Order: sequence, then C-alpha cells, then structure tokens
Amino acid sequence: MALFFLILAVCTLIIGGMLLILLFSRTPRYRTEPEHLLELFDKALENRLSQHEWDTIINYPIRHDDYLDGVRRRAYHLMEAHGRAWRVPQGKPLLDSTGQEELAALRDHLAAHTQLRHRQRDQDEG
Repeated sequence: MALFFLILAVCTLIIGGMLLILLFSRTPRYRTEPEHLLELFDKALENRLSQHEWDTIINYPIRHDDYLDGVRRRAYHLMEAHGRAWRVPQGKPLLDSTGQEELAALRDHLAAHTQLRHRQRDQDEG
C-alpha cells in the first residue's frame, strides 16, 4: 500500500509540475522589425534568398506597425506580379527585372524611413 501512495505522489508531482509549466509559459511570438525586412530585401536583390524564406516573412502579418505591414503587403504584391519561384533553383533571381527595380526602390524607401525614425527617437531621448 505504501508503494501505491509513493507512485501516486510521484505521478501527481510530475503531472502537476507539467500543468504549472504549461500554465505559465507563453506562446512564442515573432515580431518583424524593419531590419528583418531590409535584410530580406537585400538577400532577394543579391539572389541569396529561397522562396521558403521569402514566404515565411512576407506572408506573416505585422500587427504592431501599420507602416511595416504596408511595406510587407507591397512586397507581397511585387511577388504576385513579378515573382517566379521556379527561377530560384535555376540560379536566377526570385523577381524579374521590373520586380527587382521596384523592390530596390521599396528597400531604399524603408531604409530612409527607418533612419528617420531612429533620428527622431534619438532627438526625443536626448
């Protein structure tokens, strides 16, 4: 009978511990920042990007920043209009030449906007 209570106590401790861990742990969240998009755009322009990596970031909505979500949606539409996923395995860029030009312009715009935001934040703090 003592063995039964010992096993019951150990199982209760293990199950209770697991329940506490599950109750107090949170679901991990991925927060896309401007630097992530800039890095993604640079990789796409340099032909170092896979279709999977592009889809992972561009298809994930950005809820904390409306401006970044607008940039993400614009990049999504660029892929829809100018993207050719079958070109990547052949060693060609993900986007055609028009798409590359538009992505470069979008990248430059995002970089300038991000730099302006950092400058404004630095002035507000200093």
